[in-house]
Amino acid sequence: MTEYKIQAGEYTATITAQAGALRELRHRGRDLIVPFPEGGPIPDYRGIVAAPWPNRIADGRYTFDGTEYEVPVNETDRGCALHGLVFPVDWDLESQDESSVTLSCTPEPTAGYPHTLRIGVEYRLSGDGLYSRVTASNAGATAAPYGVCPHPYLVAGPAPLDEWILELPAGEFLEVTPDRLLPKERRTVEGHGFDFRTPRAIGATEIDHAFTDIAFDGGGGQARVLVRDPGGTGVGMAWDRTCRWLQIHTADKQPPAPNRLGLAVEPMTCPPDAFNSGVDLIRLEPGATHEASWSIFAT
Repeated sequence: MTEYKIQAGEYTATITAQAGALRELRHRGRDLIVPFPEGGPIPDYRGIVAAPWPNRIADGRYTFDGTEYEVPVNETDRGCALHGLVFPVDWDLESQDESSVTLSCTPEPTAGYPHTLRIGVEYRLSGDGLYSRVTASNAGATAAPYGVCPHPYLVAGPAPLDEWILELPAGEFLEVTPDRLLPKERRTVEGHGFDFRTPRAIGATEIDHAFTDIAFDGGGGQARVLVRDPGGTGVGMAWDRTCRWLQIHTADKQPPAPNRLGLAVEPMTCPPDAFNSGVDLIRLEPGATHEASWSIFAT
């Protein structure tokens, strides 16, 4: 597997050509994300770029501009098309220096997604963390539905995830069906176990939900999720208003799979199944470009 190592200050990162994925991110030698092994398959979509849609499309079917389409179902137990089209492919190197790398891919149009998108991802380290930016340009002749998110699993420290302190500035979450995790309705976090607006331990709470009504600060228009280990270490993620949705997943697994290894924090431009609901779905016109960015940092 081709991969690229970058470093700046006390941060190091490894990015793979496969999926344009963030394989490792470390600060002073401490993992800030759950890594995956070199040279092997990417488990649980760790570190990938999910595009041209994040999360799920129910039954892999959707309608856009009056035409029905069908994309492959790759989450067979739930009957959904999960995390887009660009994670199975190797991305091309555009540029690299000591502290940054830029990759791109242009997936082949298919009957289910007959659009020509050029997608690029830039990873750049500085003394205060990792900055990532994804651009998507429509090189085709027709408008394309589009959404994107990153897929890191954050690691606060050595304590179990149940003991980590989560600060999540979201006032609503999307209730989903228990069997397929498909959207039902927006609900307030007030009085619910998903209310982490005031930092507290995650405990035994199981989360695999999208959140919205996110509090962005006034200055730079950034939102932040912070996760802290009781031992004093921590990790944070920040993003701007291009991502008004946020998927949080406590990575719950049934034995013998490793359980709750990290906290997936995924700023999304649209909610799950947006190709069907149309909620915050980006309409990328011919010649248009969309950008989304986020950062990960030690605390």
